[in-house]
Amino acid sequence: MIEFFINNAWAQGASQEGGSGSFLLMMVGFFAIFYFLLIRPQTKQAKEHKQLIASLSKGDEVVTTGGMLGRVNKVGDSFILLEISKELEVKIQKSAVSIVMPKGTIKTL
Repeated sequence: MIEFFINNAWAQGASQEGGSGSFLLMMVGFFAIFYFLLIRPQTKQAKEHKQLIASLSKGDEVVTTGGMLGRVNKVGDSFILLEISKELEVKIQKSAVSIVMPKGTIKTL
């Protein structure tokens, strides 16, 4: 009696048309987008920062990641001595340098 009101649901065979090929193509596309939008710019920026740190020399005017502006007085292996005002020097890690400013920036401020 129940079969009269409810139709039977018969399973259909699963379609195998391009299932794994389109999935693989989609995954490759996602990886390419992920690489060009996230990985590549980040590695490029890290490489530029590494070159910036390697090129530091005495007399450069720099800004640290904390926003401190000063002149480099001494460059060591992993630390630099930064003069932030007359007779006031601080020792910071090289990796804390974010920007090398043009010469004369401190005098204009």
